[in-house]
Amino acid sequence: MTVDDRFTRDFRDTQDDPRLLGTRNEVVTGPVADWATDFSHTEPEWAADPYPIQDDLRRRCPIAHTERFGGAWLPTRYEDVAAIAYDTERFSSRAIVVSNYRPPLSLAPVGVVPPISSDPPFHHDARRLLLPAFTKRAIAAHEPDTRALCHALIDGLERRDVVDVASEYAQHIPMRVMAGMLGFPPEDGPKFAQFVENALEGVNLPTDERIERMDRLFDYLLEQIRDHLDDPRDDLTTYLINAELYGRRLEPSHVAGAMALLLIAGIDTTWSAIGASLWHLAKTPGDRERLVAEPGLVPTAIEELLRVYAPVTMARLVKEDMHWRGVDMKADDWVLLSFPAANRDPAQFDRADDVVIDREVNRHAAFGLGIHRCVGSHLARMELRVALEVWLERIPAFTLDDPDAVTWAPGQVRGPRALPIRIG
Repeated sequence: MTVDDRFTRDFRDTQDDPRLLGTRNEVVTGPVADWATDFSHTEPEWAADPYPIQDDLRRRCPIAHTERFGGAWLPTRYEDVAAIAYDTERFSSRAIVVSNYRPPLSLAPVGVVPPISSDPPFHHDARRLLLPAFTKRAIAAHEPDTRALCHALIDGLERRDVVDVASEYAQHIPMRVMAGMLGFPPEDGPKFAQFVENALEGVNLPTDERIERMDRLFDYLLEQIRDHLDDPRDDLTTYLINAELYGRRLEPSHVAGAMALLLIAGIDTTWSAIGASLWHLAKTPGDRERLVAEPGLVPTAIEELLRVYAPVTMARLVKEDMHWRGVDMKADDWVLLSFPAANRDPAQFDRADDVVIDREVNRHAAFGLGIHRCVGSHLARMELRVALEVWLERIPAFTLDDPDAVTWAPGQVRGPRALPIRIG
């Protein structure tokens, strides 16, 4: 089978398309009656400020439950989140975004977006394919262009009193970096933002509509793959097209799925982390002034900002009915792995709710725990560090223009979507 043969037809055009074989549940929305028994991470109050909710649950019901999404659990203690993250025997990663659709068991061990959706033993080999592109040395090569991009973005904001730092700065950095790594047209940024919203914020859409929206992402990826077949170049897309696993080139669904993962996760998580960090500094003049005066502290500070404002919550599916730490979980129940809640557990971190920008010991879980720890953590750290260094160098004085105008993304990746900042 040649490369061209793999992509002459759409890999989704099969009668056994797993999206048609999974389990669909009724969409339930509306106000939460009790967060311990009816939680929903898609509701506005969770998006606006989930931390008091998580703190309350940790005290009175550390493993919350809901019948929404066909049944889901929410552990809030670090020790419980870590235990599930490391337990691949009883919890599957074949779906990592909670929605009202569960893909069939037949999708394991690969999943839709390998390796993050893959179970052992396949996961290890699929993850290993991506590691060379995300080493510290490989990522360091992208830093000069990232720094130049940040300066160019700020050049476009000059002579304005108020800017939306989420949509006019934070969003563009990972979009442009990831577009460059994948070899996608940089002007396609608006499409990327729509793909992110469809994948991570549209979980309560009717299943058919959600599938239709996700199809737009894979239509785009197949277009890019075919363009790379006609015009190979030195980027991640060409690398994945040519990569081999177990002595053969990757299945088309694996190539497109890995690209989807890199595009969605590589953009939204970093966009959210940059935005949340600038939001904190805009409302906390003491921390902002200290980092301006001590730029060498920025790498330490970003670890604390990642801990306190960790953007990512992952998900698992329970493999079999079981009694687990006091609750009765059923096969195919969702489990939300709230790394943000784990990072604010006072049993794990001193002054857990405080931002301590010079915290020396900081084993946070912002990049996940276990075998699925973020493969792109070096990239995210570089982008966040450079984004803050350049912003603080160029714009050392800034405040929130209107705190009530700040809005946050709902769902499993939380970050500011509107963040009006007053400069000077």
